[in-house]
Amino acid sequence: MTSETAAKAAKRRTSVTAQKEAIYAKSKQVAEQFEKLAKPAFEFLCIVFPVLIKIGYQANAVWNKLDDHIVKSIIGFAFCFFGGMYPTLFAGVQAAEQGGRALLVESIRDLSEEATRIIAESKKDDKESDTPSTEHLEEYAKHKTLFVLEKMNPQKVNTALENLYSVWFAVISVLVVQFARTIQTANSISEFLTKPVDHYAKPVIKAMIPPEYQQWLPILLHWGCKTVGMTLAWTFASIRVAFASSLQGGLMLARSGLVALKKRNINIEDMVTSQSKKENLEEYAAYAFAAFGFLFQMYFRLSPPFPLNILLFPFNMAEWALRYGVMKASSIA
Repeated sequence: MTSETAAKAAKRRTSVTAQKEAIYAKSKQVAEQFEKLAKPAFEFLCIVFPVLIKIGYQANAVWNKLDDHIVKSIIGFAFCFFGGMYPTLFAGVQAAEQGGRALLVESIRDLSEEATRIIAESKKDDKESDTPSTEHLEEYAKHKTLFVLEKMNPQKVNTALENLYSVWFAVISVLVVQFARTIQTANSISEFLTKPVDHYAKPVIKAMIPPEYQQWLPILLHWGCKTVGMTLAWTFASIRVAFASSLQGGLMLARSGLVALKKRNINIEDMVTSQSKKENLEEYAAYAFAAFGFLFQMYFRLSPPFPLNILLFPFNMAEWALRYGVMKASSIA
């Protein structure tokens, strides 16, 4: 080995060592920042989580007290105006209805009760025992972790999680079959785009990427084609579902809504003068709701408008989780 080669090797080792030290320093900095956020995040969850659970129980109690026609009207409204925005979520709810909705609700209730109990015990622990202060964040995080493990009922939590997984698996299995056409469409679009992308886009992108990173180009193009294919396929599926759900929801809303209003001494038929329109009022109302619901979804491009997008953010997360589960189960994602 010449002195020049040895010098290059030593320089390379020095560079690698410097990179490792930089990564270690950055990781340590991130860990310190995470520790600083641990206590405020835990305190925030202790405040917010019980409130969310209480709101959930109250909403469930109100829902159970509603008249059957009111319930059907609300479901019809959701299908009519939001069916295409959450196609897999609505399909998943229908699948869960047949494959263990009661088990799902019971498991969520068990987990929420367990979480509420542990949070209450944690507040008592902060007041009564020598809990590490904010200055000792590492000790605080360790203390709270051990405290949760001590107070948790592992059998109850394990049973609830197993039930949730079994319902999730059943729902994903149904959705894979139901959206098989969407998955096939995504594959077809991806394969169709491969050749023109290699012919037209690859030379341009290759010229933009430094030589040392060009081994990533085939992977990037492959996943780019898949992403475009999945996006277009789900968009087509959402439009199809939006049209079908607006018809179904409009009919439910018209039928149940008119009955619910009539029970409350609000007779829409008395406001219509024509006898033929009175006889077909339900049909006309269903057409109107269906058209308005479909146009509403198309106008907002199958995405809830502001401020509904904030209120419906949990539903957006559930929708994307189900889509990812379907694509993963189909060996696409």
